[in-house]
Amino acid sequence: MIDEIPLGIVVLDTQRRIVLINRAFEALVGFSIEDARGIPCFHIMRSKLCIQQCPLVKMDSNSESIIVESDIINKERELIPVLINLSPIKDTDGNLTGFLETVEDLRPLKKVGDKSPKAYAFHHLIGKSPEMTRIFQTLPLLAQSDSAILITGETGTGKDMLAEAVHQASNRAKGPFIKVNCGALPETLLESELFGHRKGAFTGAVENKPGRFRLAHNGTLYLTEIGDLPLPLQVKLLTFLDDKVVYPLGSAKGFQADVRIIAATHRNLDLMVKERNFREDLMFRLNVVRLHLPPLRERGDDIRLILDHFINIFVTRFRKNINGLSKKALRILLEYPYPGNVRELRNIIEYAVNICPKGQIQFTHLPAYLSETKHHYDHSVPEEKESYQWTAPTVKSSSEPNGKKTWASLERGLIIEALVNSKGRRHKAADLLGWGRSTLWRKMKQYKIDA
Repeated sequence: MIDEIPLGIVVLDTQRRIVLINRAFEALVGFSIEDARGIPCFHIMRSKLCIQQCPLVKMDSNSESIIVESDIINKERELIPVLINLSPIKDTDGNLTGFLETVEDLRPLKKVGDKSPKAYAFHHLIGKSPEMTRIFQTLPLLAQSDSAILITGETGTGKDMLAEAVHQASNRAKGPFIKVNCGALPETLLESELFGHRKGAFTGAVENKPGRFRLAHNGTLYLTEIGDLPLPLQVKLLTFLDDKVVYPLGSAKGFQADVRIIAATHRNLDLMVKERNFREDLMFRLNVVRLHLPPLRERGDDIRLILDHFINIFVTRFRKNINGLSKKALRILLEYPYPGNVRELRNIIEYAVNICPKGQIQFTHLPAYLSETKHHYDHSVPEEKESYQWTAPTVKSSSEPNGKKTWASLERGLIIEALVNSKGRRHKAADLLGWGRSTLWRKMKQYKIDA
C-alpha cells in the first residue's frame, strides 16, 4: 500500500532505526530497503536536522506531529530540499512503538516559485538560437502527455538535462525520475537492474530486487545510451511498451507499472536499424516524439550566453573575485568548435575559475590542450591584433571490404586517429573525442583496437 503513495515514507523503531521504506523514498535517496533496514535513520536521511537536533529525540507517545522544511543528501551526493512530517506510532495501549516520517521532494515547487528573471532558459537549459527556442516552445506541450520521447544529439549536448526538464514540467514531477545508463552494465546485470529479480532467480540473488521500472512507478524512467541496449533486452523493453507490465527475473507474476519512457542516444539509430543492430519495431515505439539537441558549434550566440552562465555559477561557488574574460581568452573560447559540446565548455570554465586568482580570466588560465597539437595561436601578435586558427582533425575515409562506408567503420577511424594524435594516451584521446574514459575503453574493445 505505501509503495503506491508518491511521498517518501520511512518507518522507524524506538531507537530511530529504519524498519521500512517505500519505493518513493528509495528513488529519492538512492538506497534500497536492503541497504537501509536496521540502519540508524541519520545514515540514510543525511539531513541537516540530524546535525542540529533531531526532533525525534524529544518525541514521545504524547507528542503531536511535527512538520519541518529541511534538506537531505542522497546517494549521488545531491542536496535535495524536502518537507518532512514526523509522527509517533503508538500501540493500542498508547505506548510508543516507533516513528513515521514522510518526506516530500520540494524541488518542483522551488522551481515554480523561483521568480528570478531567466531569459532564454527552460529549467537548467539555456539558449536563444532558433533550434533551442523551438525546443523550449515545444517542451511544455510534450510534458503534459505520456508519449515516449527519443532525445538525440552528440555527447555533451545536454540530453540528460532535457530529459529531466520534461519530467519536472510534467504532472509526474512529484514522482520519481530514475536514470539508467544502458551501456554501463553487462547484459546479465542490466536485465536485473531494469526489471528486478526474485530471490533465488540466479546464483547470488539472495534478496528480492524491485528493479528500476518498479522504482519509477508513477514517474519517469530515463534510458540514456539506448543504442547500447543489447538485442534481447530490446525485445523485453518492447514488450513493456506494448502492455506496461514488468516481469522480474524468476517470477511469473507481472507488475503493472505506470511509467513514462524517455530514451536518449548519441548514435545514429536509423543506421543501426539498417545494420540490424537495433530493432526497427522498438525504434518506432520510442520515436513517438523526437527531440534533437544541436551541437554547441552550431548554436551561434548561445556560446557566449552559456559561457557567462557558467562563469557566474563557478565564481559564486568558489567565491572568487573574477569579473570576466580578457579579449584574447574570449576570442579563443568563442571560436573553439567544442567537440565535447556544453559539457566541455563547462569543464573549461570550471578549470579557468579555479586557476585564476582574481580579476579577468586570461588565456594562460585556460586548459593547456587549447594551445596544443591542432590548435595554433600566434603569441607574438598583441592581444588586440592576435590571430587565432583552429585546424579541425581530418578523418580518413574508412569502409567495409565491399567499399561501403558504415557508422562503425567511421567511428573506428575516429578512435584510431584520436589515439594517434594523443600518442596512445587514452585519457587524452577520450578528451579529443569528447567521451568519458569508460566509453572509449568500451568502444576500443568493441572494435578490437589495441593501443
